[in-house]
Amino acid sequence: MELGKCSVSAFPDGETFVKIDENIRGEDVFVIQSSSPPANHHLMELFIMMDAMRRASAARITVVLPFYGYARQDRKDQPRVPITAKLVANLLVAAGANRVLTMDLHAQQIQGFFDIPVDHLYAAPVMYDYLKKKKLTDLVVVSPDVGGLKMAHAYSQVLGSGLAIVAKRRKSATDTEAMAVIGDIRGKNVLMVDDLTETAGTLTTAAVLLKKKGAKKIYACVSHAILNDLGIQRLRKSSIDELITTDSVSRPAIDGVNITTLSVAALLGEAIKRIESNSSVSSLFEFKGGRTS
Repeated sequence: MELGKCSVSAFPDGETFVKIDENIRGEDVFVIQSSSPPANHHLMELFIMMDAMRRASAARITVVLPFYGYARQDRKDQPRVPITAKLVANLLVAAGANRVLTMDLHAQQIQGFFDIPVDHLYAAPVMYDYLKKKKLTDLVVVSPDVGGLKMAHAYSQVLGSGLAIVAKRRKSATDTEAMAVIGDIRGKNVLMVDDLTETAGTLTTAAVLLKKKGAKKIYACVSHAILNDLGIQRLRKSSIDELITTDSVSRPAIDGVNITTLSVAALLGEAIKRIESNSSVSSLFEFKGGRTS
């Protein structure tokens, strides 16, 4: 179907102006915006667009967030810090969201920050299709930290491979230290899985340790690869043979890093169709008689 018509422009002082260029009164509206960098600008643009839609009498507004920004700030782990993931949830509802469709949240409990329905998608089926075609042998799925163990276990079940974990210690927002590998990876091809990478610290330090422990080829499968300059530099020097990710965030072309970007457009499109027709979204993730999550 055709994309809805709207005009988005900026005033000279940088303020965003939005106008919906067609009648949406009584319509079921889906507004798609990934909160990739610059996150604050993209979120504000989204809030303004939703306010315009609500005032134009849209019957229902569903926010489609392929990447949910601020998801890492989901708890108070230090004194006097915000829970920004909850703040973003409040702002989405205040701006007029009736429903949220998102993918691979950093922490699944963020769904509980909303009192409106949240449909949570997984990039895993798109990744599985690609990995099956690669026909990797002697494969072990590795979680680069303890938090990603559930996701790694799901991958290992579907791919019929072994499972291992890297124990790590975070030294700062950009630096981590990989300390030990739990599981047998000697002489095996390794697939690290994670939901998000920005500075690539967790992945690259884990890759160094995995190589020391005798891993052959190292692949990394990451749903959201935001990748700043530091992350790109680290990946260029790392022993990761291929980074497999999705187009959930917009990212310029990167030289010197073997990145495969898979499209999640069909997955999101199918979910939007099912929400509009009141069909099951969770059945998208029934896989081999089981669930991907």
